[in-house]
Amino acid sequence: MAPDRTSHTLPGLTAPAEIVVDRWGVPHIYAASTYDAFRAQGFNAARDRLWQIDFWRRRGLGRLAEVFGPEHAERDRAARLFLYRGDMHREWLAYGSDTKRATTAFVEGVNAFVELTRRNPELLPAEFRELGYEPARWAPEDVARIRSHGLFYNVREEVARARTLRDLPADAEELRRRREPWRPVEVPDGLDLHAIPDDVLRVYDLATTAPVFAPPAPDDPQGDVLPEGSNNWVLAGSRTRSGRPLLANDPHRAAAALPGLRYIAHLNAPGFNVIGGGEPALPGISIGHNGRIAFGLTIFAIDQEDLYVYDTDPADPASYRYNGRWEPMRRSTETIAVRDGDPVEAELLFTRHGPVVYQDPDKHTAFAVRAAWLEAGMAPYLGSMDYMRAGDWDEFSAAMNRWGAPPENQVYADPSGRIAWQTGGLTPIRPNWDGTLPVPGDGRYEWAGFYDTDQLPGTLDPDAGFLATANEMNLPADYPPDRHITYDWYAPYRKHRIDEVLAQTTDATPHSMVDLQNDFLSIPARRIVTKLRELSAAIDGLDLLTDWDAVLAPDSAAAALFEIWYRRHLRPELLAQALEPLVGDQADATATRISPAEDLLADARIDIELVENSEAFAEIVAKTLPAAVTEVEGLLGADRGAWAWGRLHVARAQHPLKALLGNLPAEQLVTEPLPRGGSGDTVGNTAYGPNFVQSAGATFRIVVDVGEWDSSLAMNAPGQSGRLDDPHLTDLFAPWTRGEAFPLLYSRERIDAEAETVIELNPPA
Repeated sequence: MAPDRTSHTLPGLTAPAEIVVDRWGVPHIYAASTYDAFRAQGFNAARDRLWQIDFWRRRGLGRLAEVFGPEHAERDRAARLFLYRGDMHREWLAYGSDTKRATTAFVEGVNAFVELTRRNPELLPAEFRELGYEPARWAPEDVARIRSHGLFYNVREEVARARTLRDLPADAEELRRRREPWRPVEVPDGLDLHAIPDDVLRVYDLATTAPVFAPPAPDDPQGDVLPEGSNNWVLAGSRTRSGRPLLANDPHRAAAALPGLRYIAHLNAPGFNVIGGGEPALPGISIGHNGRIAFGLTIFAIDQEDLYVYDTDPADPASYRYNGRWEPMRRSTETIAVRDGDPVEAELLFTRHGPVVYQDPDKHTAFAVRAAWLEAGMAPYLGSMDYMRAGDWDEFSAAMNRWGAPPENQVYADPSGRIAWQTGGLTPIRPNWDGTLPVPGDGRYEWAGFYDTDQLPGTLDPDAGFLATANEMNLPADYPPDRHITYDWYAPYRKHRIDEVLAQTTDATPHSMVDLQNDFLSIPARRIVTKLRELSAAIDGLDLLTDWDAVLAPDSAAAALFEIWYRRHLRPELLAQALEPLVGDQADATATRISPAEDLLADARIDIELVENSEAFAEIVAKTLPAAVTEVEGLLGADRGAWAWGRLHVARAQHPLKALLGNLPAEQLVTEPLPRGGSGDTVGNTAYGPNFVQSAGATFRIVVDVGEWDSSLAMNAPGQSGRLDDPHLTDLFAPWTRGEAFPLLYSRERIDAEAETVIELNPPA
């Protein structure tokens, strides 16, 4: 069948361009120049995701209240605190020579579609029509100034650690969070832990988490601060069936978003031919290939933040002690427009370190966040503008020296057979502390610049024939101990499983790598079940677990029992027993407090240590496993043959404004729940909250067949489109839950054969 054809005029184009949308909703953009391609990319991003990118901009710039009302004014103030406020000339040059030009072209494309909706209101997405507002026009600097959509480390851990040490014996911190490489916690000289209020990061959290428009429903995904990780790996030709390298990447973010977080696009112009995933509001792509190299990223958890604690002047709370004198805070007053209300005057205060997030005039204290991601060149993912156009490893690694945020493990492959791993991100030099706790802001604890990329770890062409990362602590054994990267890493179990599979692989294919991306074997479950097999007692439920292969399959009864037992019964009991010598009869309450706050973090390191070293494990199992069986019976019924993990653990995607869009069909705003396997511990990361609904994981996945580019595979759930009446809104949701992938086509011949729509773009007459 011939594709549908439409045409539009796009101001700024130097020659006609074309967008070919394939049957999976992927746009393939063909333009006469690189900047025409970026202009068409912006136009297409608005065509497919206009409400989403307008909302992204409003949230980032602190302009929600002007369309959603006064309850968002406080969040707007917080967002404005964390905008980039430095010199824009320096900002643009930090990314690369033409990032401003490319971004300007992208924004011009967005604005062209915005203008088109004003002339043709039928093109306006339903959200705008229902809520009675219009999309805004963009400025290029909007893209660079907004920082609050990135991935941030580690001020939340600093505060959690400080609160634990403030209120509990020091050994309780060892049961709360594993530090790697291990080192004793040292409270910085001059820091009064009792001066840190519990809600010191409330403003920071408002700036860096998504707004909420209604109280959560019982079946909504749960967790305010989601775990954010990823998997990536690359195999040399010696481990693949074809003899070509393979590169795989599946970044983990919010799994409940509709539209999805990422967007797949293909940009083609003379000398420029890149395809892959990015964020729809940004030019270019950050994960994919350009026909010469392939690249993919995961989080490398550089500690890019510090909380500074100040003594303030009793006579002037807006002055703080620094180097023995009172230094005034910098003040900015901004007006927040409010829908159906009076404008709000917002006072923003800044110290030399960063935005002031908390003040207590009665105690004469103030707190500010210093964040590397507020430096020039740190707009999340915008640094990909250079490396996505690199032609070889030397050009790619040079571009990585300008990468700032978020901090990343990049894996690389090219058709010559080279594979590589390179870390990147702006890394503060802390000469006299390690970043694990807040510090006084009196001048004694200052960053001494930043490390160069060649001081961060990386590897070329390893003898093993593969490289993998999964947010684990991956510093080399001989890495300088005084070079503080972070001590707050994710658990290593996804990486252990990837290594286990790849070490045995000699005939990898793109499809087998998709299978690994959806692997549900739980290393923590396997280790705990191994300990269970040492028991001889007759305990209800024990046989079901000891006969199990530790695969959290959606149809597995044992998986349902294990997950409920481990997270709801075993873990609290292990922690309570370990805490009892420290806190006595407060052990149960303390265990609840120091467990991962959102029950999503999937960090089994401490639990496994307690299991494998417990002298009372049999008694703990006898106490907790029958209780878990009873709970599963209450949830899934008495017939154990009908138990299945996927009956409890489901995925559903929903629109963030669902509560405000009641006049629209429900099927446009939320998907039906579908069964899922896995957990936050598995390579196929399906982290979940207390109601078992998946809250985080990989909605975008890619496997690149390096050199045979048309054989690459991808997935992007729930679908490519953000238009509520578009079949591509959710057409990929069910295939995603089944672990499937579609061809990521690259050659014009293959793309034309699968074309669904052709959009012709012409310069003004």
